[in-house]
Amino acid sequence: MTAPEREPDGPEGLVPLALRTVARLVALDAGRGAAAAVPAVREAVRAIPQLSADPAALGGLGPDRLAALAELAEVIGWILFDAGHYRPAHRMNARSLALAGLCGDRWTARLTLLNHSMLATHTGRPRAALAAAARVPGPRPLPARVASLVLIRRAHAIAVLGGGREPLELIARAQSRFLDGISRRDPHWAWWIDQTELLGHQGWVQARLRRWDRAIPLLYEAAGAPGPSYRHLFTAELLAALAGAGAWREAEELIGRVAPRAAGIGSARTTETLAATAAALRRRSGAPASLRDAAAFLRESL
Repeated sequence: MTAPEREPDGPEGLVPLALRTVARLVALDAGRGAAAAVPAVREAVRAIPQLSADPAALGGLGPDRLAALAELAEVIGWILFDAGHYRPAHRMNARSLALAGLCGDRWTARLTLLNHSMLATHTGRPRAALAAAARVPGPRPLPARVASLVLIRRAHAIAVLGGGREPLELIARAQSRFLDGISRRDPHWAWWIDQTELLGHQGWVQARLRRWDRAIPLLYEAAGAPGPSYRHLFTAELLAALAGAGAWREAEELIGRVAPRAAGIGSARTTETLAATAAALRRRSGAPASLRDAAAFLRESL
């Protein structure tokens, strides 16, 4: 993601257009979810042909234009990922990296790599996720919030690989680095790396390791905090953790709150997780009939 409040700059018409499009896409994604932003993504690709051109042929555009295009490609890659269009997201991430490389925009490249690490973990490629995260650091120490995000991405990937205590150590280090606070070296896109984001990922990593007693309180706190639309994912992960822990009453209560608004959730990652948990609850031996009925209603709502 990138900061919605950043103003267009630069003398060339492409730069203001690209940055206005960035602001519009980020606002749509945060307010209504990635699925709602996909039509605007298609419109942007039609309006800005450079987004479809071979990056190697764009080197003459100049650094300002290339940086604006790289930033826009990063945002589009994120939206496509959260909307469930994984292959196009992969391609747009590669385009963002190529454009950022042409103009030396290391910070956009870093954010794209962090997004790509998350995409790789989600699509069952944790080693590729680790490789992407390993490309983020450079010769100078990263600002605290960015360093914490690198540690979070590594923790998720290693948890998927069955890494024992290492993911817990990584997520604890992420918390410690985050507490070092904001610095003047923070990139403009770091606005969304906040305590709620960290709490949600802490709980999610704990849940990946089936440490339900640790995961559930963290996910409850993250899911209950106000924030952008994509953080509905923490609610979905909370329901999965409650189901894993056999917390039937709490799971049924949460479904009762989620199901009426489930059709409006714009994150494919969130709806995929909710649907998978609902299907598992319907099959779960020992689950009360009322919970199985609630799970069936949730699937219908999705």
